[in-house]
Amino acid sequence: MLAGIAGAFAQKADAAIRKGNELYKQKNYEGSLQEYDKALGENPKNNIAHYNMGNAQFKNDKLDEAIQSYNNAADNSDKTVKEKAFYNKGVALSKQKKLQESIDAWKDALKLDPNDNETRENLQKALIELKKQQQQNDQNKEKKDKKQPKPQDQKQPPPSKLNKQQIDQLLKALAQKEKEVQQKLQKGSPSVTKPEKDW
Repeated sequence: MLAGIAGAFAQKADAAIRKGNELYKQKNYEGSLQEYDKALGENPKNNIAHYNMGNAQFKNDKLDEAIQSYNNAADNSDKTVKEKAFYNKGVALSKQKKLQESIDAWKDALKLDPNDNETRENLQKALIELKKQQQQNDQNKEKKDKKQPKPQDQKQPPPSKLNKQQIDQLLKALAQKEKEVQQKLQKGSPSVTKPEKDW
């Protein structure tokens, strides 16, 4: 009796996936999402439903959701579904300009199917693009470093606007003031005594 119930759930899930696939072919991605969601309601571990849902989400530009669906599809699924899920995850990540993550996803896909030329080509393109970005970042850093003044390039204090005669007058005035202060100290300063010891 239990097997019959499980079979009924599987049939409902499969029917929802088939209907979702038909809607997907008609480019009715919202409708297909609803059907895949029904299939997952019947069987939350249905990797095909997760994978197909990811494709429909991708078509609707729901890339973060698609990536999550591909991750779900890759969990505990057979080699073929897992490889396709990693491949499509790589495409979604690439579309988001997340090159390193897309490279990682395509590497995972190639581990499962080393003969997949399309995955290999995408991986190579992404690696080339990543290298270009790193070179561009290095060049931008060098330009930025050149624009920043080096310690020896920092501005010297501006030269004094006083001429030699004015400087001499200021020095004489300072010397005179110092002389006056010294004289006042000598005339009016009481003798310094040591404090008495308190025995």
